[in-house]
Amino acid sequence: MKAISYARYGGPEVLAYGDVRDPKVGVDAVLVKVRAAAVNPVDWHCREGHLDRILDPVFPVVPGWDVSGVVVGLGVSVTEFAVGDEVIGYVREDFLSRGTFAEYVAAPVRTLARKPRNLSFEEAAGLPLTGLTAYQVLVKALQVKRGETVLVHAAAGGVGSIAVQLARHFGARVIGTASPRNHDFVRGLGGEPVEYGEGLAERVRGLAPEGVDAAFDTIGGDTLTVSANLLAPEGRLVSIADGEVVAYGGRYYWVRPDADDLQRLSELAEQGVVSVHVSETFPLEQAAEAQRLNQEGRTRGKIVVTVGWETEGEEEGQQDPENQEGQGR
Repeated sequence: MKAISYARYGGPEVLAYGDVRDPKVGVDAVLVKVRAAAVNPVDWHCREGHLDRILDPVFPVVPGWDVSGVVVGLGVSVTEFAVGDEVIGYVREDFLSRGTFAEYVAAPVRTLARKPRNLSFEEAAGLPLTGLTAYQVLVKALQVKRGETVLVHAAAGGVGSIAVQLARHFGARVIGTASPRNHDFVRGLGGEPVEYGEGLAERVRGLAPEGVDAAFDTIGGDTLTVSANLLAPEGRLVSIADGEVVAYGGRYYWVRPDADDLQRLSELAEQGVVSVHVSETFPLEQAAEAQRLNQEGRTRGKIVVTVGWETEGEEEGQQDPENQEGQGR
């Protein structure tokens, strides 16, 4: 199959488009024909070796953890899905190798949920990692309650934009940091925008004189310090970007695959509670450019890589879904 892969750590230039080995489908997995895969900052952090201390690479590595697509094959023990089901997934394993920037991916069922019917494949691909991060931080870590004031950083970004929508759905007031060009976007999500940079603490205090009940840090560094100083008594702080949060009495959070949480997000998307803004799409062959743009850190919403399929059937030389469905039986 065709895929994007890298054989060594490095910049976007190490990404190559070409043939890689077809994925094997485990007993608890399904074969997904990829329609779209979202780009996330963790993709380039992995590519540059920043996560080497916790994730072993098995080169060549196919990057990508987010996916939307169609089930075309079933592992022997799978009863949750059928061939033809449209799915989304946060397909993360405990090593780097078999990612979603490919024509096919073998995805454990624990990483999947049904695709929201009202979202395109491109929009749906942007939901799993960002949506799960926002949902798990707000619900499980910060335990946001109705009537509380929540500070969300990078409120126009992938995680931040979902967090604003979810927090509003939970009945919270949301103050969101964003550049001026994204203020209208944040307002449209239900947040109250404030500008980044010097004077941020004063701007937030102007909106919440008694402090915020919960702060969701997605940036780290000075932003983390400001967030800690803006907390009301008994306020809670979580960061997904900076482990130093524990020094401020907060919690460092790493998202995990959870089929139930992902299915709940899919349902919220179908109810119109959560939407995904796709800022730009790239064909699979141009995934290096997509990662380069994501690494610049100024994206509104999500950047998505798409896999073009010219026909409904499988092209010659590619995997046969009927054969895959019976694999291992």
